[in-house]
Amino acid sequence: MSKLKKSEFRPNDYVVYPAHGVGQIVSIEEQEIAGIALELFVISFEKDKMTLRVPTNKATEVGMRSLSSPDVVSKAMATLKGKAKVKRAMWSRRAQEYEQKINSGDLISIAEVVRDLHRTDDQREQSYSERQLYEAALERLTREVAAVSGMDEGGAQRQVDEVLISRAA
Repeated sequence: MSKLKKSEFRPNDYVVYPAHGVGQIVSIEEQEIAGIALELFVISFEKDKMTLRVPTNKATEVGMRSLSSPDVVSKAMATLKGKAKVKRAMWSRRAQEYEQKINSGDLISIAEVVRDLHRTDDQREQSYSERQLYEAALERLTREVAAVSGMDEGGAQRQVDEVLISRAA
C-alpha cells in the first residue's frame, strides 16, 4: 500500500495541502516517532516560512493532492465570472461554510468563496471577518493558479483581478 503512495508524489513536486495551500515536497525521509519508523513527506511552504511533515501513508487521507490541472483552473476562473451567491443565513453560519470551503483545498470551492465575498468599490464595505476570509481564499486561489500556470504570484493575482473586474463591468 505504501508503495502506491510513494509513486504518487515525488521530491520537488508541488502539492496542495488543504489547510495550508500550495507547498513543495522537499524530500521524503524516514523518522522514528514514538518507537515507530515512519516515512514522511517534507513539504515546504515558502511563503509562510513553514515546513510540514506528513506520513506518506496518510497523505491522501488528509486530503493532500497534486496541483489542479489547467482544466480545473479554467473552471475555477469561470466560477469567478459567475454571479455571487450570497445566502441569507446568519453570518456566523456563512463564515463557517466559507471556512470549510477554503480548508477543503478544492480549487473550485475556493473560487466560489472569492466570488461570493468579492466587493467592487461601489459596494458596501466588508466587515473584518469577511475581509479575512476573502483574503485567505484569494491567496490560496492565486498561489495555485500561479503554480499551475508557471507564472509568479503577482501575475496570477492580476489574472484573477481581471476576471473579477470584468464580471463587475
